[in-house]
Amino acid sequence: MTVTMCHYCGCRDIPLIKEFIAEHERVTDAAGDALRAVEAGDPARARELVDRMAAELATHWRGEEDGLFRVMSEDPEYAGYIAALEAEHRELAALLPELDLSDANDVRTFTEAVHELHRHIAKEEDGLFPASLTALSGDEWDASMAAWRAAHPR
Repeated sequence: MTVTMCHYCGCRDIPLIKEFIAEHERVTDAAGDALRAVEAGDPARARELVDRMAAELATHWRGEEDGLFRVMSEDPEYAGYIAALEAEHRELAALLPELDLSDANDVRTFTEAVHELHRHIAKEEDGLFPASLTALSGDEWDASMAAWRAAHPR
């Protein structure tokens, strides 16, 4: 499954949005590799990849939630949308460490979670990120980027 994003609004040119999209791509690549590892009969490799996903997502979510989400949720127009996205973050964060990828039921659960992750990413990349172009002031962009940097101290 491929998540596509519009290429006409210009949000891909914003450095912070580029970072978020790159993180989305790393996570979905790891998810796809984990599904292929399960199909190949290698649940240990799949577990490594799911753990990599979880680590990438934890940092990604911190950067999103402490920055872009926080400043955008101050506007009531976006608050409910962002609250739903954050709830989806919590659900996936709770699920990933508990998966037993040698169990067929957990594999089905993981497969469904990957599909839901793609839908989640589309909500961000096709909805929230383009909206941020007109919603945020320069100071809000600065605060959002500072939060992303704090979540990625490298």
